[in-house]
Amino acid sequence: MNETLVTLVGNAATAVEFRETATGGMARFRFAVTPRRWDREKQLWADGRTSFYTVWSWRTLAANLAGSVSVGEPLVVHGRLKVREEEQAGQRRTFVDVEAVAVGHDLSRGTAAFRRAARAEALLTERPESVTDGDAGESREEREHVGAMAAVS
Repeated sequence: MNETLVTLVGNAATAVEFRETATGGMARFRFAVTPRRWDREKQLWADGRTSFYTVWSWRTLAANLAGSVSVGEPLVVHGRLKVREEEQAGQRRTFVDVEAVAVGHDLSRGTAAFRRAARAEALLTERPESVTDGDAGESREEREHVGAMAAVS
């Protein structure tokens, strides 16, 4: 699968908005990236034009972002780049999103204390013990054997 992966260094521009969905948590926030260049003539650092991205995250990453990130904090965001166009008020607008794979504080600009999140006990990949009508004649061992064979092929 061809995807454009990017790593951005910048600051959280908005608070993290977190919502529970049917498939788990979802979070988003706006992220500002401002390049800095050394101006040799003026002997000063000069800020370039700020680019804004909407960062999206899902499930555990979303919940951890909501509990860890505040406006203005320096972050490193790594994820899949998505560009979309929408029409608003008769004008075409381009939006750039990043579906985050990993987000962390930028330790070149400060310190952080890591706290491991507690994991949920139930695994999403486990098959439930109850059987449906279609499985009623099969034993658990037979179902596991069929499932293993399907995974091999």
